[in-house]
Amino acid sequence: MSKTPDFILFAQHGWADTHHAIATLATALATPQTHVITPNLGWLKTWLRIEPLIEYVETIAADAIINYPNTPIRIIGHSMGGLIWLEVLNRHPEWWHKIEALVLVGSPVGGADLARMFDPWGIGIGIAGALGINRRQIAQLIAKTIPTLVIAGDIDGGSDGTITVGTTNFTGAKFVCLPGLSHIALKNHPNVIEIIHEFWANPLIITAPVSDFTALLIERLQSIPGMMDAHWRDFTRAKPYMLFNNGLTLRTWTHPLQVEHIFIANHEEQCVYGGFVGWSHITTLREALEEIREWAVDQLLKQEAANQILRGN
Repeated sequence: MSKTPDFILFAQHGWADTHHAIATLATALATPQTHVITPNLGWLKTWLRIEPLIEYVETIAADAIINYPNTPIRIIGHSMGGLIWLEVLNRHPEWWHKIEALVLVGSPVGGADLARMFDPWGIGIGIAGALGINRRQIAQLIAKTIPTLVIAGDIDGGSDGTITVGTTNFTGAKFVCLPGLSHIALKNHPNVIEIIHEFWANPLIITAPVSDFTALLIERLQSIPGMMDAHWRDFTRAKPYMLFNNGLTLRTWTHPLQVEHIFIANHEEQCVYGGFVGWSHITTLREALEEIREWAVDQLLKQEAANQILRGN
């Protein structure tokens, strides 16, 4: 490209994939002046280790920035491609001011539950170890500086068939869930293109709302070591474990493989969060739940006191 591009567009494919489908998405989003970069990680290599893939994308990005130091950047990552970019950006905060928008499509930011099934002890078996890591803290930090859009699909009331809806979302990102779109369809669907265009037209930093008790409880559960986002289909199997005086209920269920699940139900008996831990974190979960029991009493008392002040009592 002889002229300076209007922006650089990185579009990164994910696990068990190549660059072809996401290149189609990138082409549909680009202008004639856009410098489009769609690194091909190689189908087989996406099954092995993530570190060489991160380094490969990092090198390509660094070269592009050297060649076009004043050109803004936009990033799209599908599935593991989004995780790779979170890792790259975490290593290069000096690039953040150059980035106009970050779009994560079907990316398991909180960790992929399927990966944990292949690696239940979290010891790092192949690519599963990397996909099972919770990267929410990294994503939330990045989203404070870079306008971030999360797009999820839902074909079965809780996942896109591969990635759970819950694991894609995090505080600070604009979140859009598309019913009827599978993990594969998200790579280059017209609805995804439209949503990205709309976000690019107004890429704002999302200010986190003041957390209520439900949000604080979810954050507390997500912070438990080894916690992964669970599919909500198993919510109906769970039994009440802890009832709060505001109507919320913590419910638990043990999978036949002895994987402990935890769900939050609102006062209408609807699931608002689901998570699980692997075998190595069961004791940690049980200890955390007892701590939550004491913490919840304190939080609800504070909330009631605040409400009384607002009511003028």
